[in-house]
Amino acid sequence: MSKKPETGSTSYYAPYDADRSLMLRCGCGQDHAPQEHNTAVANSSEQMSHDFIEAAMVKALFPVDSVRRNLLRAVGAGTLRAAIASVLPISAMQAMAADKNSLEKTELKVGFIAITCAAPLIMADPLGFYKREGLKVQLNKTAGWALIRDKMVNKEHDASHFLSPMPLAMTMGLGSPQINMNVASIQNTNGQAITLHMKHKDRRDPKSWKGFKFAVPFEYSMHNFLLRYYLAEHGLNPDTDVQIRVTPPPEMVANLRAGNIDGFLGPDPFNQRAVYDEVGFIHILSKEIWDGHPCCAFGVSDEFIKQNPNTFAALYRSVLSASFMASQAKDRELIAKIIAPTQYLNQPEAVLNQVLTGKFADGLGNIRTVPDRANFDPMPWQSMAVWMLTQMKRWGYIKGDVNYKQIAEKVFLLTDAKKQMALAGFKPEAGAYKKFKVMGKEFDPAKPEEYVKSFAISKTAA
Repeated sequence: MSKKPETGSTSYYAPYDADRSLMLRCGCGQDHAPQEHNTAVANSSEQMSHDFIEAAMVKALFPVDSVRRNLLRAVGAGTLRAAIASVLPISAMQAMAADKNSLEKTELKVGFIAITCAAPLIMADPLGFYKREGLKVQLNKTAGWALIRDKMVNKEHDASHFLSPMPLAMTMGLGSPQINMNVASIQNTNGQAITLHMKHKDRRDPKSWKGFKFAVPFEYSMHNFLLRYYLAEHGLNPDTDVQIRVTPPPEMVANLRAGNIDGFLGPDPFNQRAVYDEVGFIHILSKEIWDGHPCCAFGVSDEFIKQNPNTFAALYRSVLSASFMASQAKDRELIAKIIAPTQYLNQPEAVLNQVLTGKFADGLGNIRTVPDRANFDPMPWQSMAVWMLTQMKRWGYIKGDVNYKQIAEKVFLLTDAKKQMALAGFKPEAGAYKKFKVMGKEFDPAKPEEYVKSFAISKTAA
């Protein structure tokens, strides 16, 4: 989709010059002489590349239209471009974009689950982000998370959409053969919910849920950890007072409809699809449990990075560029249209629009507006990894002592992410162990063991 260049670019909209109109036109239709064609095309291409990268950097660093326009008016396009170039040299950006021949591997297989969390990985294909980096990516829709894990272990996929705790578990050999994995970026933040069957619309108090059957997509998932956290904070032991079943996301609505489960903490679009199909209602969004929590991730193995460093960097840039676009609210309706087709999510566009724009029906007769219901901040904070490890320890998935910091820093590639994010247009925050609150309780990543021992309900307290 072409757009008019940002203010200050003259490549496409140069002022009309009467004298130039008298020149003999080249056969290509441009107003240079035929003998000047090769030089003119080379210069034009170089200038267009330069202008495009400049415009992209301006837009990336100042994504809010009004802020960008005010800056351009206040300081002028030239001054602003010079300031950006001092931080992100255009020559380096051009070299990075042009260096396609050094790729060790150009054809890749990438796995994904058909949920909105995978939007950056998916949209990077039809929008040309992979192609721009010289990559031909085959996106493989996969039925469930165990299969995603197995295909990475068996090297059937080069990279994959993961639940963000999965690379931690795989690196530790939990639930699968040990394989060193990496979280290169978080695919999405928020974007989940607890959805209950319509028959429970008058049982909104979690204290009344004893005996309920819940579904989560995988044991090593934020869904499982957040559901357990939420239930325990309301006095229910998730191991004894309710049943928690692993169910592939595409099967959650059908199981809710059939009465096999009372509810699920699952990924979108299936929370909204349950409302759309009039079989369930949204009890609470996951952002109301932990605002800004990670969910899915883009991951690769240590071996892939070591064998294909340039290919990995190109793939990384593609995904981060898509993540940057997905993080812009103004592009959400377009993204819904792009990821809706059968080969991707195979969902009604109206359902995806409600999820991505944050204006949605909750199934209880209300229309809610929550713009950041789903978001796409790719920063793999190592404090997030530490929190996941504390929950694995809390619920008995990890036995014995845990070197939280060592595992978090090994698996969550924060340094690489900050470097590539800066090139892709994000402005990474400083630090590695960002603090946050879960249900009002602050998590201090420097004191993980104290945090684990602070809970009244846990495997360790049993």
